[in-house]
Amino acid sequence: MPRKTKMSRAANGTGTIRKKTIVRNEKKYTYWEARVTVGFDLGSGNQIQHSYTGKTQKEVREKLQAAAVALTEGEYSEPSRLTLSEWLDIWLQDYMADKKYLTCKDYRAQVAVHIKPALGAVRLSDLAPHMIQHFYNDLLAKGKAVVKRDENGKIERKGGKPLYESAPMSAKSVRNVHGVLTKALSTAVSIGYLRSNPADKVTLPRIERKELSPLDDSHVKVFLEVAEKDAFGIMLMVILFTGLRESEAIGLTWDCVDFEAGVLKINKQLIKRKRDDGGPMLASTKNGKVRTIKPAPFVIKLLKRQYTEQTMQRLQKGEKWEGWKTEEERRTALVFTTSAGHYISPTSIRYHFKKLAVDIGVPECRVHDLRHTFAVLSLQNGDDIKTVQDALGHATAAFTLDVYGHVSERMKDDSASRMQAYIEKIE
Repeated sequence: MPRKTKMSRAANGTGTIRKKTIVRNEKKYTYWEARVTVGFDLGSGNQIQHSYTGKTQKEVREKLQAAAVALTEGEYSEPSRLTLSEWLDIWLQDYMADKKYLTCKDYRAQVAVHIKPALGAVRLSDLAPHMIQHFYNDLLAKGKAVVKRDENGKIERKGGKPLYESAPMSAKSVRNVHGVLTKALSTAVSIGYLRSNPADKVTLPRIERKELSPLDDSHVKVFLEVAEKDAFGIMLMVILFTGLRESEAIGLTWDCVDFEAGVLKINKQLIKRKRDDGGPMLASTKNGKVRTIKPAPFVIKLLKRQYTEQTMQRLQKGEKWEGWKTEEERRTALVFTTSAGHYISPTSIRYHFKKLAVDIGVPECRVHDLRHTFAVLSLQNGDDIKTVQDALGHATAAFTLDVYGHVSERMKDDSASRMQAYIEKIE
């Protein structure tokens, strides 16, 4: 009697292809399925297999061959059964420890508003570049919800609530969404949930840089006049002549103002958070770097005025004063506060500035345009790009040059005049 031999186990990469038929709603559907052995269970010794499906035999054969090659080269990883929505929840929960509050807030908003509604139900392992490309194209065409207005510009409402309609999203906004999705998928790749990042293989829309709207000399002159009468006028004038970001001005504390040396240390910003998240907080600057600036003496005089006015406000409010209580506390207290000593919200600043902008004839101007104005004025008055970069807190001088190097017509005229003078000198 012949001896029975033990059947050998199928090697990794071994696979089969077969045609299958299913019936749904009394209709037959045919598809192809490939199954490949990707390993063996250490406890039972049973094969671990993964299946691939497709409309044609060729399609599943190519998937089977790709898996076999990956197994041979040791690069195969079991495709994740998580949906993109499930993975994004994990990513936001467990992989944000090194991110700032505002960064996390932005990521969550992009995921909730844009990514999940469009792609959340797709299995992570099935997410393909063309799906993401289609998603971005849709965002460009109609990805932004805006308040619906009638022909007179009045907000249309139904049941007391404003109506919304779809509007095209800017290329920059689409790229912001792409940045979040790319980071989430890159993490999935790094821990083995994906073999490659499908978001790396899409075509992104080109950003057309918007023309800056700095104040010209006539606007600056009138601005200084009207700002003198505004409750937040000193703060806005300081922003204009230092180029501070709005959040940096809100978070400036007295220990960072050196009246004797005439310098300011910019080492933090005030971040507005929801009460459930802990309320407003002081955080590091946008790029995490500390910078020291030496503004014009005019700015130091403004800050001395603010010191005096804040002292008077405290005396007037008495026990109702919400700010510092002693001179020792004041040393690290906020420079700019409300008349009651409370921190100033960005919404309040923008409201006050908007009124001033209307008064000087530039209603479309924003608080951030004061920062642009400072940069242009600095360049016009002879500061080099490196000096302006340091004052603004940009990461590189190249970025500063890219944004501001071409904005001023006066700079072009001055350049032409200098060249003309040189030509006349050598003739």
